[in-house]
Amino acid sequence: MVEMLATDGTLTGSSPMSSEQVVEALRLMLLSRAVDERLIKLQRMGRVGVYGPVHGQEAAVIGSAMALDPQRDWMVPASREHPAMIHHGLPLTNMFATYMGNFNAAAIPEGVRLLPRQQSIGAQLPHAAGLAWALKLRRTGGVVAVYFGEGASSEGDFHEASNLAGVMRVPLVMLLINNHYAISTPVSGQTAASDLARRADGYGFPGFLVDGNDLLAVYATTAAAVDRALAGGGPTLIECRTYRIGFHNTSDNPKEYRQQNEVAEAERRDPIERVRRFAAREGYWSAAREAAVLDEIRAEIDTAQRQVEQLERPGPAAIFDHVYETLPTRLVQQRAEAIDDAT
Repeated sequence: MVEMLATDGTLTGSSPMSSEQVVEALRLMLLSRAVDERLIKLQRMGRVGVYGPVHGQEAAVIGSAMALDPQRDWMVPASREHPAMIHHGLPLTNMFATYMGNFNAAAIPEGVRLLPRQQSIGAQLPHAAGLAWALKLRRTGGVVAVYFGEGASSEGDFHEASNLAGVMRVPLVMLLINNHYAISTPVSGQTAASDLARRADGYGFPGFLVDGNDLLAVYATTAAAVDRALAGGGPTLIECRTYRIGFHNTSDNPKEYRQQNEVAEAERRDPIERVRRFAAREGYWSAAREAAVLDEIRAEIDTAQRQVEQLERPGPAAIFDHVYETLPTRLVQQRAEAIDDAT
């Protein structure tokens, strides 16, 4: 397993990230934790439908995202990568609009190299392989980074995408976020393999197992995979072994399927605390600086929430938009009925 940053914040070797990058990453991690808190509260108030927190997975998500160039590379997320999406160019307001049900305001802005979040498990993997193949055929440069969980690696889409990516040697970085649970199914119930990174061998490209709670190790491993892809070396699979400290989403009760001592051990390895200790030891982070950053984050979240709340709410007709260029007759009728029922 690739490791660089110990739980106490001590570093083995030299940092692959500059002090400015570490501070930026830590700010994103704190933003992610604050967004978790706010959207969970809004869901409990009935103002958000469902939400899946990133809590515990911040280093895997943000460390990998920071190894990408938003002006060159594409990102294909699953369902728990919104801090990476924000770093890649998605405005915070658009992200809040997604969860608060305002579809038009949630759109990805023109020029942002980002695909929408994917709720269907594993369905984004063939999309990512195809996108990477297109970049290769068009010789436009850049790589595609695709996120998915260990549960998605048990889906047929994972095999098909990996096989195509390996055969065509496409510039694809496959980021497997192994948080130990596919909702309530533990990883031991999904595979007999000791690690999932080994699956890459069967498709003809390298796989690496990295400590997913180690920001620096995730960044360094992803940066190397990006460089390899840009040089024509083809895809890489990176298993970021981390832990979902929070629930799968706001409809889940994790106490039904895991023990508290297991969660407590994961909390001891908290990725944010690890980076906080490292940055403080290096002299570019302090309690005062963090307090100021948290004030900025709260203000940004308040602004994003307020802006979405002030927008006109989409009506029932909105669910029929952006699916067909021309609605089939049966959906024209259903759309009319939905509008009538709402008036």
